[in-house]
Amino acid sequence: MTLYRAAPVGDAASSGTLPAVRRRRIALRLLLALLALALLANLLLVEAYTNSGFAPDHQADAQQPAGSVPAAVSGGGPVIDATGGQVRTLRMPERTIALTFDDGPDPTWTPKVLDVLRRHNVHATFFVIGSEVARHPDLTRRLITEGHQVGTHTFSHPQLPELPAWRRTLEYSQTQMLIAYATGRSTPLLRPPYSSFPDALRDPDWATVQEAAGQGYITVLNDLDSRDWARPGVDTIVRNATPEGRNGAIVLFHDAGGDRAQSVAALDRLIPQLQQRGYRFSTVADALGGALGPANPPARAADVWRGRGLAWAIRTADVSWWVLWGLLLLVGALTLARALLLFLFAVRHSRRRRSVTWSWGPPVTDPVTIVVPAYNERTTIEPAVRSLALSAHPGVEVIVVDDASTDGTAEAVEALALDNVRVVRVPPGGKATALNTGVALARHDLVVMVDADTVMEPDSVHQLVQPFADPAVGAVAGNVKVGNRRGLLGKWQHIEYVIGFNLDRRLYDTFGCIPTIPGALGGFRRPALADAGGLTVDTIAEDTDLTMAIHRAGWKVVYQETARAFTEAPATLGQLWMQRYRWSYGTMQAIWKHRSAVRDSGPSGRFGRRALSFIAAFSVLLPLLAPLLDILAVYGTFFLNRTETAVGWAAVVVVNIVTAVLAFRLDREPLRPLWTLPLQQLVYRQVMYLVLLHSAITAITGRRLRWQKLRRTGDVDAVATPGA
Repeated sequence: MTLYRAAPVGDAASSGTLPAVRRRRIALRLLLALLALALLANLLLVEAYTNSGFAPDHQADAQQPAGSVPAAVSGGGPVIDATGGQVRTLRMPERTIALTFDDGPDPTWTPKVLDVLRRHNVHATFFVIGSEVARHPDLTRRLITEGHQVGTHTFSHPQLPELPAWRRTLEYSQTQMLIAYATGRSTPLLRPPYSSFPDALRDPDWATVQEAAGQGYITVLNDLDSRDWARPGVDTIVRNATPEGRNGAIVLFHDAGGDRAQSVAALDRLIPQLQQRGYRFSTVADALGGALGPANPPARAADVWRGRGLAWAIRTADVSWWVLWGLLLLVGALTLARALLLFLFAVRHSRRRRSVTWSWGPPVTDPVTIVVPAYNERTTIEPAVRSLALSAHPGVEVIVVDDASTDGTAEAVEALALDNVRVVRVPPGGKATALNTGVALARHDLVVMVDADTVMEPDSVHQLVQPFADPAVGAVAGNVKVGNRRGLLGKWQHIEYVIGFNLDRRLYDTFGCIPTIPGALGGFRRPALADAGGLTVDTIAEDTDLTMAIHRAGWKVVYQETARAFTEAPATLGQLWMQRYRWSYGTMQAIWKHRSAVRDSGPSGRFGRRALSFIAAFSVLLPLLAPLLDILAVYGTFFLNRTETAVGWAAVVVVNIVTAVLAFRLDREPLRPLWTLPLQQLVYRQVMYLVLLHSAITAITGRRLRWQKLRRTGDVDAVATPGA
C-alpha cells in the first residue's frame, strides 16, 4: 500500500531546523518508550523479588558437614550471640516460655494470634518478613504497640547460605528499613529462614550466623518446633510445643504462610495449660533479663525514610501486578472471543458467499472509473496501470492523478498510450486531495480507488463492483494480497494480511462494521462519497476515516473476497515500521474523530455503539495489550511455575496456528508459508508491539504525524501476474 507525502505546511517543511526538531521529538518518544519499558521491567522484578515462593521452615540438610560449628554452639542454647568477637549461647530460664512466630505479618492470621495473646495477657516475639511488613505496616505497628517484640526473618525468606554475601546483606538491611518505617524501631534479633535447633547447624549455616553477627545481629533459633506448618492437628501441635519437666524453651509457631487455624486453636489451649504448671511467658529479650540489650531500640531517621520509599515501591509493584493480571485476563478474554467469533462467523461468512445460491443481485456491468493517486511512483506505476486498463469489466476508465511527481511518473503512464487512461497533473496537495480530484473528474458513478503499487487480476474490478447490485451498499473492500512475498519479511506480511486483515474483514463484514476500505483496492458509489463528505486530511489514515464516515451516513460497507489485488509490501524493517506506525496512529485518530457517533441516533448511532466498540476492542485494545502475553510468559519462565507457563504459552500458540490454518483455507492460499509462523510469533510480532507502543505515545503526546514515502522495488509485477 502506498505511503503518500503530506501537503506542505508553511515554510517549516523546507527550513533547516525541521530535521533537528524531528530528531528531538523522535528521541523524546523513544525515551518515553524506554522509560515505560524500564518501569514495567523494574516493577516486575520487584514483584518477583517480594513474592519469592518459599516452603515452610524445616530441619537442615543432615548431609552437610558440621565440622566448623563449635561444640559450645551445637550443644548450647538457641540464642547465639557472636557480635563481640566472642561466641556465647543463651537458654531460657526454667519455667519460662518465649513464644515466637515466623513468616508474618499476615492480615488474616496475625490479628487472630494477637487476640489470643491479649486474652491471656502474653507477650511474644515475631520474626517478620520484610516484604510483608511493607504490605501491612499497620499490623507490624500493632505488634510493638501491644508490647510484643519484633525480629527480622529476612526480606524474602531465601536459603541464606545459597545467596551471595551482598544479597544476604540486602535481605537484612531491607527488612530493617521496613521495620523502621512501620514502627520507628530497629531490631538486633535475626532468625534465618529454614533454621531450627542449634544441633542442626551445618558449616554453611554457621558461616551465615558469623557473617550476620559481624553486622550486629543475634541469631535466635528454637528449642521446640510446634510443626504447625504441617497442620498435624491441634493435639499434636500442643504436644510438640510443650516442654518437659521444668525446662524453659523458645517455641516456634507460624502466623502466616497458609491456613493457621490449628495454630490459633493450639495457642488458646497451650497457654493456660502451661500457666497452670507455673510457666510464665515472655519475649526472647525480656526473658534473658537484658543480656541482649533492648530488643527494639529507636530506628535512625534515615532508615525510616528509606523504608518508606521501599514500602511504596513494593506496594506500587503489587498494584501494578494486579493491574497486569487484570489486563492479561482481558487480553485472554478478547483473544478467546475473537477466536470463537472467527470460527463461528468467518467460516459461516465464507460458506454463505461460496454457496451456489448466493448472489448480490443482477450482474453489475455499469462503467467504472478507477482513480490512482501517484507521487513519485515510476517504479510501480506501469504494471499497475496496465493491469487496470486491461480489466475484463466493460467500460473502465483509469484516471492517474499525478501529485507533482518529480521522477517522471506521469510521463511513464503517458508512454503506455492506453486509450482508457487519463493523466491529470495537479499541484502538490497530498493523497486525499488527489483522490478527491480524481473523483470529481470521474465520468461514472461507480468509483474504484487503487494505490499506484497495486496490480490487479483481470476480473478483480468486475468482482469488486458486484455488491453494488444491492442499492444499500455504498462501499466495497477488496481482498488485498502481498505481491512480494519471496523473502522472510514478505512471507510474514503475507501471513499477517491473510490472518489479520482478510480473515478479520469476514468477521467485521458479518457484524456490519468493516473499519477500513483498503487504499490498495476499494470500490465506492459516488453518492456515498458525497454523503461522507469525501476524503479529508483530518487523519493520516484517510481510508479508515472515509470508511467510518460512509458507515455513519447510513450506507452498507461489505467485503468481496473474490476481488483480488496484489500490493508491494515494505521490503525492509525500517519501511515496515514507518508504514505500520502510520496505520496504527491513523486508526487511533479515526476512532477518536468519530467518537461522537456513540451518542448519535439513526445509522450513525448504530455504527458508533456497535461498530466503534467492536473496532476499538479488537483493532486497538487487543493489539495494544497483546504484548502482556509475551511479557508474562518470559516472567513466568523465570519466576513462576514453568510448567504452567509453558502450557499457557502453548495454548496461545495452538490457537494462533489453528487460526492461521483456518484463514489460509478460507482464502484458498497454500499452507507452505506457515512454516515461518513460529518465528513470526517470536520476532515479527514483537516489532509490531513496539510500533503500536510508538503510535500510542505519539497519540498521547499530541504530535501530528506526517506522511512518508516508501522506496519501491517493482517486485509485485513478477509475483502477482494474473493466474499466479
